[in-house]
Amino acid sequence: MNPFDIKSALLARHAQHVVLIHFPIALFMVGVTFDAIAERTQSTTLALAAHYNLLVAAIAAVPTFLSGVLAWRWALQGATLKGILLLHFLIGLTLTILMQFVAWLHLRAHRRQQPMPIWRFPIEAFVFVLLGVTAHLGGFLSGVNG
Repeated sequence: MNPFDIKSALLARHAQHVVLIHFPIALFMVGVTFDAIAERTQSTTLALAAHYNLLVAAIAAVPTFLSGVLAWRWALQGATLKGILLLHFLIGLTLTILMQFVAWLHLRAHRRQQPMPIWRFPIEAFVFVLLGVTAHLGGFLSGVNG
């Protein structure tokens, strides 16, 4: 396979998920970091950056999750979900839903021009940690972590 063959890269049975997953992870983690700093420093610029990062992360999480489902169906021929694959799938689904919720919280506060609820931080921190765990499990599934 030629490494510069665009068609092979785009149509590989599993490559899309492996490529797409980095965007929602990075956007969410940076968004949470900006949100925490903005809360501490009262920076409206960082709060707005956090808002947009979390919003785009939530949007990007949907096709990323769907590409994971397609990778399971194509690359693994729809094998029974069990073990690490089942855990990765369930946590990925949970993360996608929680990222939508966090983005909705930010969007609602932004539209109403209200302060963000302080109880969002435990949720954001939980999603932040869960993203790392899921990425680690995905590394095992892809062969990167052994």
